[in-house]
Amino acid sequence: MDSKNLMSRIEALLFVAGDDGITARQLAQYLEVGVMDIEAGLSELETKYNEAEEHGITIKQLAGTYQLTTKQSVAETLQKLVENPTSQVLTSASLEVLAIIAYKQPITRAEVEDLRGVKSERPIQTLVSKALVQEVGRAEGTGRAILYGTTKEFLNYFGLKNISELPPLPTEESEEEETTDLFMTKFQEAFNE
Repeated sequence: MDSKNLMSRIEALLFVAGDDGITARQLAQYLEVGVMDIEAGLSELETKYNEAEEHGITIKQLAGTYQLTTKQSVAETLQKLVENPTSQVLTSASLEVLAIIAYKQPITRAEVEDLRGVKSERPIQTLVSKALVQEVGRAEGTGRAILYGTTKEFLNYFGLKNISELPPLPTEESEEEETTDLFMTKFQEAFNE
């Protein structure tokens, strides 16, 4: 395997490994080359990233694993993204899933999908990435499905001390009198500020 091909494959494996990182030995095993070849490729990639200003990433060795990380020189740009999460408005599907999880927690994805009648994997991933929802355990039974619940960030964002402060769900009588879902309205207002 030539050097460029090896480096592109190392880069791809580092990207997929994410925050978990990957050891040189694992890279060698996956790429079916020697550890010394992997270390040379990693060194060459690191030099390439560090010497060129057009790259915002580099390779770091942490706790025996290698991982792609962002360069310190782009920290200010990344900080803007982290500090301004409201620039990305939640979709109505995500808001609907958030309401279901908030009221029915802990709840599995399959239970959310049963209530909604449509797939909910992507809205749940969005809510997890925004730290509004988190895994809170595993369901008993076959498959041990992941249970989801809301986070402290959810409570902070909506100004709640605890989950019991959620507005009550409308009863059948109040549904006839009032056709709008007050909870969903509050969510829409909060996310569209």
